[in-house]
Amino acid sequence: MNVFRTGILLAFLTALFMGIGYLIGGTSGMVIALVVAAGINLVSYWKSDKIVLRMYQPKEVDARTAPELHGIVQRLAARADLPMPKVYLIKNEQPNAFATGRNPENSAVAATTGLLARLETEDIEGVMAHELAHIRNRDTLTMTITATIAGAISMLASFAFFFGGMRNGSSNPLGFIGILVVAIVAPMAAMMVQFAISRAREYSADRSGAEISGNPRGLASALVKISNIAARIPNRDAERSPATAHMFIINPLSGQRMDNLFSTHTATENRVAQLIELERSMGGAGVRSTPVSPPRIGRSDISARRGPWG
Repeated sequence: MNVFRTGILLAFLTALFMGIGYLIGGTSGMVIALVVAAGINLVSYWKSDKIVLRMYQPKEVDARTAPELHGIVQRLAARADLPMPKVYLIKNEQPNAFATGRNPENSAVAATTGLLARLETEDIEGVMAHELAHIRNRDTLTMTITATIAGAISMLASFAFFFGGMRNGSSNPLGFIGILVVAIVAPMAAMMVQFAISRAREYSADRSGAEISGNPRGLASALVKISNIAARIPNRDAERSPATAHMFIINPLSGQRMDNLFSTHTATENRVAQLIELERSMGGAGVRSTPVSPPRIGRSDISARRGPWG
């Protein structure tokens, strides 16, 4: 089913890409856009994980350079019956994480230094189990391809706004108003696709992740803490690449830009409520449902933990 959904997603985004190409250069522009879209789709399948990772300049870590994080991922991957993914650490004070890769055999998980510095081990385990659930559910291919193509659509839509009226030999069939509408609607349409696919996948990964870790409480606690802190600590890399926001466990955007108009994540309270019910069904005492007070926001305590940056 994920393969089918990925195909539908690619077809829709490719059509959107071609439509913008038509506005810029008519039939020739549409053909060129089709060729470019085909190239993007091909590159996205094989290289989109590396493209997304490069946006955040992570450092690959192992049992020597990041023993706690690597050990957690290794234990959880074994429990989930998954190949050991590559593990990356992103130097960023905002606690967050994401997974990427076209399949479980070619996958990676990335966590920020803020996640390790500001969350307890139980919370980190919940987060990493959630990301491994994305890999096991084969969500990462769709999520990564969407991030790559949605970013390209946003750039092309901006290009159409500035150059759409300069087609050689004929006037634009939609005129300036049409171009303006497309320049606004196309990125929003791409965002809505991200919004639609991300919400269902986040709920599913929360449930699967809690089952992998065996501790819904840890993931619920992590979601509340990350949500509280992320609202106070900006993620500059994510702000520069908002098309990747849906990949993170919690929306990394500050909400100060229009990029956050359509959030790709459902409300944290709803996700926690699902985990409360899951723990009860597993025989637990229930996850704490009151908000967790965020840690004091000030000078980062990242230096207190040894890692690849010292």
